[in-house]
Amino acid sequence: MPRVAVEDNNRMSLRIPADEKAMLLRAAALKHRDLSEFVREHSVDAAKAIIREEEHISLSHRDSLRVLDLLENPPKPNAKLVSAAKALPKRK
Repeated sequence: MPRVAVEDNNRMSLRIPADEKAMLLRAAALKHRDLSEFVREHSVDAAKAIIREEEHISLSHRDSLRVLDLLENPPKPNAKLVSAAKALPKRK
């Protein structure tokens, strides 16, 4: 049976195997945290790391120099770019 959407979005349910829960409880106890606090803290840290990793762009030295060169010496706009610019709404 589907669950009804809850307006209060401050809670989250999680189903995990008993052995994994026991491991989480042990780790939380070793860090002197309750289970919810431990899971929230570490899952938020993991989420931040994943977002940072996925949103970070790494360029080789050669590619970095190419980007800088294009910024300093942009190519002439082609017909499609000129047409797209003319199609933009006029600024007030």
